[in-house]
Amino acid sequence: MRFMILLPAPPDALEKGPPATELVMAMRKFSDDMRKAGVLLGGEGLDRSSKGTRLRVSGGQRVITDGPSTEAKEVLAGFWIIQVKSKDEAVEWATRCPLPEDGLIEIRQVFENSDFPQELQLIDEK
Repeated sequence: MRFMILLPAPPDALEKGPPATELVMAMRKFSDDMRKAGVLLGGEGLDRSSKGTRLRVSGGQRVITDGPSTEAKEVLAGFWIIQVKSKDEAVEWATRCPLPEDGLIEIRQVFENSDFPQELQLIDEK
């Protein structure tokens, strides 16, 4: 089972500059621990929202807005994608993540093809 561990942050957290060196080093160690355990498929930190762009459909029209995302209550600061045997194992890994004071993590299972109804499943073209 694949899970995405999302690391939300207040919108202005990244705008203030990089996180504390100690936190960055602890996050790198966390990533390295998952890599050594063979569960890490990928993960990265994300740049601040002022360098991002949002695309929204409103009234059937596509609206593109450059950052920062001032109306957002939280923005993603980073993510990891892991492959584990269960949600409990994903939660256990997430509990090891170093977080700043008042930190938050969200754990979401990634849909597999077999999770969709038969008529929506991708057909292997081999």
